[in-house]
Amino acid sequence: MPVRISLNWFPLLLLLGICIRAQPARAQALLPYTLPLDEARLQADGLSLASDAAQLAQFQQYDEALARAQLAAQLAPNEPDVLSLLGSLYLQLGQTEPAIAVLERAQQLDRDNPLVWFALGSAYFGETKYLRAAAALEKGLELEPENPGAHFDLGNTYYKLSRYPQAIEQYEVAVSYDDSFWPAVNNIGLVLYETGDTAGAIEKWRESLTISNGEAEPQLAIAVALHTQGTQTDEAIRTATEALERDSRYADLDFLKENLWGERLLSATRQFFETPALQDLLVQL
Repeated sequence: MPVRISLNWFPLLLLLGICIRAQPARAQALLPYTLPLDEARLQADGLSLASDAAQLAQFQQYDEALARAQLAAQLAPNEPDVLSLLGSLYLQLGQTEPAIAVLERAQQLDRDNPLVWFALGSAYFGETKYLRAAAALEKGLELEPENPGAHFDLGNTYYKLSRYPQAIEQYEVAVSYDDSFWPAVNNIGLVLYETGDTAGAIEKWRESLTISNGEAEPQLAIAVALHTQGTQTDEAIRTATEALERDSRYADLDFLKENLWGERLLSATRQFFETPALQDLLVQL
C-alpha cells in the first residue's frame, strides 16, 4: 500500500525542508528493542510455577502439572528442586528419557539431594539400566538411609539383577521402617518363588494379603502357587476368582510382568489361566 501524507502536514514539511521521496529499503535501518530481563523476577516466577505444579500433582493432575513445571524449569534452569520436580513428573507419565536428562542435570547441581538420586534411580530402572539404577539408589540411601520406598526400589533393582539375597534384604529393611509396606512383603514372595521356595513364597504372600487387607496381587499369587502344588485345586480356583473379580488387571500377563512376576511364576500363571473354570471367568472380564 502507498504511503499517504495528510495534506494538513504538507506545508509544514516543505517549510522544514524535508524532501518526500521513496527511500531504499535497509534491513538494518530499524533495530528491535529488547526489554532487559529481570533474572530475579524470572527466578521467582519459576519457583511460583513449580509450587503450582507440585499442588496439581498432589491432585493427580499430571498433564497440567507437567506444563507448569516445564515452564518453571525454563525460568529457573539452575534450581535443582524445580528440575527434580520436572523429572519426577516425566516419570509419573512414563516419559523416562526426558526424566533422565532433567534429573542428571539436577544431580549435577545438587549432589547431596537424596530425592534427586532416588528419582534418577527410578528413571534408570524404567529404562532397564539396572546397574545405574542400583548405583543411584545406593547413593541416595547413603544420604537418607531410612527411606522405605527407596529400599523397596533398590530391592526391585537387585531382583532384576538376580541378586536375590540382596533383594530380600532390601525388602526387609523397607518393612522394618514401615510395617504396613505390603508390596515389599509381597515381593519377597516373588523372589522366593523364583528360587524354588514355593512354601516360603506362599507364607510371605499370605502375610502380605493380611497386611494389605485383601489386595488382589498376593491373593492371585497364592492361588497360582496352590494350583502348581496340585493339592488344593478348588481353593486355588476360588481364591483366583476373588482376586480377579477384585482387580481384573491381574488377568493380563503383561501387567503381571510389569509388576515383576518372574518367568517361573508367569509360566505357572499361564497354565493356571488355561483351567476351564478360569477360562469362563476370563472371558467375562
